[in-house]
Amino acid sequence: FVSSICAGSLGDITKSFVNFTDPLEVDRYFSFNVSSALCLTSSLLKVFHGRAGLQRLVVNISSLAALQPFKSWTLYRAGKAARDMMFKVLAEEETDVCVLNYAPGPMNNAMQDQVQSHTADSEVRHHFTEMKKSGELLDCHVSAKKMIDILKKDTFKSGQHVDFFDYC
Repeated sequence: FVSSICAGSLGDITKSFVNFTDPLEVDRYFSFNVSSALCLTSSLLKVFHGRAGLQRLVVNISSLAALQPFKSWTLYRAGKAARDMMFKVLAEEETDVCVLNYAPGPMNNAMQDQVQSHTADSEVRHHFTEMKKSGELLDCHVSAKKMIDILKKDTFKSGQHVDFFDYC
């Protein structure tokens, strides 16, 4: 059984930290991006019990965002950090489940379009715009293949945060 948890959103990247004053907005973000991943994974692990000869694998699509702050990305980065830790706890508690927190790198996708057009902080927005112009954004298929290669090699510690660039 393999579960890959990728659903999520950036949240409102047009706001800085001090502009998040509505607890309901914050709760909705964390409910969609953190709580749902916990409940979905827990439900699947209960349905698919460990069986001899079969390995259960959970892949959390993480991000460098779980480790480093960016201005105006309060919700997204806090959510990614929470998910990483949540899945590290899973790895500690369920030692028969292999858990990978995979950070796919900066990908050339629809999220990047949103980042480049809506990020409140001009320096962060410029950073990603320049990455796109210089061809530094990764093709999604390349990152997915790297994740598969990492899983096949099976040299990571369960629960570990592994970035695309860790295995170049």
